[in-house]
Amino acid sequence: MTPAAPGRVLLCCLGLAFGYLCCAHGLWSSDNHEWEKLIMVHHWPATVCKPPHIRCFSHLTTPSLMSRPTWKDAASPQAAIAEEGARLAASPGPHQTLTSAFRLRIHHGDFKEVENDCRNPPDYWTIHGLWPDKAEECNRSWHFNLDEIKDLLQDMRIYWPDVIHSSPNGSFFWKHEWQKHGTCAAQLDALNSQKKYFAKGLDLYRGLALNSMLQKLGIIPSGNYYQIADIKDALAGLYGVIPKIQCLLPKQGEEVQTIGQIELCFTKDLQLRNCTEPGELAAAGQGTWSAGAAMGLQVCKDGPVFYPPPQETNH
Repeated sequence: MTPAAPGRVLLCCLGLAFGYLCCAHGLWSSDNHEWEKLIMVHHWPATVCKPPHIRCFSHLTTPSLMSRPTWKDAASPQAAIAEEGARLAASPGPHQTLTSAFRLRIHHGDFKEVENDCRNPPDYWTIHGLWPDKAEECNRSWHFNLDEIKDLLQDMRIYWPDVIHSSPNGSFFWKHEWQKHGTCAAQLDALNSQKKYFAKGLDLYRGLALNSMLQKLGIIPSGNYYQIADIKDALAGLYGVIPKIQCLLPKQGEEVQTIGQIELCFTKDLQLRNCTEPGELAAAGQGTWSAGAAMGLQVCKDGPVFYPPPQETNH
């Protein structure tokens, strides 16, 4: 080795170390944090809070789906969905009784503020997050500030609750969502502040009205099993785009996978778009950030799926 060689090695090592630090600290860069679509992630608390001892029901019959609604008078599926969301918000009371055992509350007055760590989970689909694809933790210096969303807190506790962790004001979960996903979504003017980001998440959730739409399709929590393709096709027919559905794999003693999350995707113009393109195979980990992976969720496999009824007792 020539005398100059150790110097070259040292410079090389320093360059690699600097490159690693830049990546590790998530410095803002249009190259590193570009994304194409925005993912509205709903999760089902009965699955998120599913304890290890719960077993799937053994009924193997598949419920038939109700006839799908048509939107003949609407300019677009998005317009029809928005109209339905507005109708539900203006309605005087709960809309449907699902079974004799429980009622899935879909009217905003029947949702509940949640302060739990799975002790009393909501019995309706709630928001997991609003996630740009292909980007996370875009600006670690942009810290979460609860005061910036104080006007949204009542709705946040109802529609975007932390059903797993117990934390003051539920802020642990929202802090995580902002720092991991919101700082990347902020590339859009419509989402470039904490208040805009969380407010838009609430608006999209209400507009999609997933709880109501699933009921219209006859897809309700049940001891019977559904076919995952039937749920996916029904939602695609309603919203006009291909969703992504995620499940828990069956554990020992269970017969089938359990539905856990439903994702609907938007363009940067906040128009509905496919989460996966026709014929595209959704990779099990694609679009599933560490929060979903930590819960064991992955893209559902074709075949039967369990949509568990809400638990009426604390666990």
